Amino acid sequence: MHTMIHTENNTYQCSLCDKSFANLSNLKEHNRIHTGEKAYKCSNCNKSFTQKGNLKSHTMIHTGEKPYQCSQCDKSFTHISYLKTHTRIHTGEKPYQCSQCDKSFSDNSALKYHTKIHTGKKPYQCSHCDKYFTRSNTLKSHMRIHTGEKPYQCNYCDKSFTENGSLKKHTRIHTGEKPYQCRHCAKSFTVKNNLKNHTRIHTGEKPYHCRQCDISFTNNSSLISHARIHTGEKPYQCSHCDTFFTLKIYLKKHTMIHIGEKLYQCTHCDKSFIEIKSLKKHIRIHTGDKPYQCSHCDKSFIDKSHLKNHTTVHTRERPYQCSQCDISFLDNSTLKSHTRIHTGDKPYQCSQCDKSFTLRSYLKTHTRIHTGEKLYRCSHCDRSFSQKCILKTHTRIHTGEKPYQCSHCDQAFSDKSSHTHHIKKHQRQHSYTAIEKHMDLKISDTYSLSDSIVKVKGEQTDSETSETNSLSELKFEVKEEPIDMYE
Repeated sequence: MHTMIHTENNTYQCSLCDKSFANLSNLKEHNRIHTGEKAYKCSNCNKSFTQKGNLKSHTMIHTGEKPYQCSQCDKSFTHISYLKTHTRIHTGEKPYQCSQCDKSFSDNSALKYHTKIHTGKKPYQCSHCDKYFTRSNTLKSHMRIHTGEKPYQCNYCDKSFTENGSLKKHTRIHTGEKPYQCRHCAKSFTVKNNLKNHTRIHTGEKPYHCRQCDISFTNNSSLISHARIHTGEKPYQCSHCDTFFTLKIYLKKHTMIHIGEKLYQCTHCDKSFIEIKSLKKHIRIHTGDKPYQCSHCDKSFIDKSHLKNHTTVHTRERPYQCSQCDISFLDNSTLKSHTRIHTGDKPYQCSQCDKSFTLRSYLKTHTRIHTGEKLYRCSHCDRSFSQKCILKTHTRIHTGEKPYQCSHCDQAFSDKSSHTHHIKKHQRQHSYTAIEKHMDLKISDTYSLSDSIVKVKGEQTDSETSETNSLSELKFEVKEEPIDMYE
């Protein structure tokens, strides 16, 4: 039997497909794929398997046994083949090369799946709809959309999933595990595909090209999203309202506004968030972490978008032009907010009063009036504030910082409003001085003319009378003439 492996003389042929095997037992196990027979039953649950080895691997889920330890990280596995595949993440080895393109893969199953892209072969059809699939397990996962079955339950929360891979990804939210490390920088990721997309930032690769314009993208989902700008397609509709979205993830975020579900809880305060990335940004308020450094100056930011907006201060770039006036903006979101000045649109409505706002952030700040929430705590005293800018101004009482300098005198102020109020004093003083100078000039002109017409004391000719009348008119003009305060 062993010799047949070397001679490739596989004498046992499957009668249902073109596969052949070196021994009868392997053929018997293979036949169970076609018959659906699962002879090996788990004693801990009601699961059954076609192969004894699969049952053995499954049993380790119940026992927690993972005998195969990775030598480069602390991960361990139930099966040696899983360890071998995992090790290739560290080594970067991709021994399985596609014969029809230049792609290579770390495991054989991934290559087999990829090969079907070239052949177009999709042998597995859904019995509920007209969809076809390249793999049987993909069909199995798809079927759960119709049945609603979610057999994979999270041990940390009450969420369940249709696929084991989705559960694994979700579990990393709770554990904080990021097994996929970038070789170019210190970043690591919970999902392999996210690492792949991130790597393209370093390589500059943008393999996904738009057919209608010359823009390229690092990942396919970005291209699909972009293509809908051209087509106007918004396939994802909210079941609670009549809003449509270009991407499923946008719909998911929007739906949480209606259901109020906020899974991600801050460990520093009682705030919770719809998305984990929003929680990460929020935590930086507490930690003071500002990982995004400007390459032009020494400023750093808690969010990448804030850095992007700031960079345009150096580049002077304002690519977003308002179609109704000549104002340009640094980013598209600011343009959208500005457009509402023209349209009068205030889409963000307070649920506790009749006020509405042009920006979500304004609504958020306003809501704190009703809730009494004061998120921003002073590190010098026990005071808290509802807005970050108020905390910033308050902190200057402790630090003595006065960044607002008067351009007319040597006074400086800790807040902008006091500075503005002070400047107005100078402006009023300047106005009064201007009026006094203007009045002095007119009166001076009047007396000069008066001196010139009095030639002989006690005498007055007809011409002098005429000139005196002119003087009277001039005095009237001084009284009534509007004065430019800034002359």
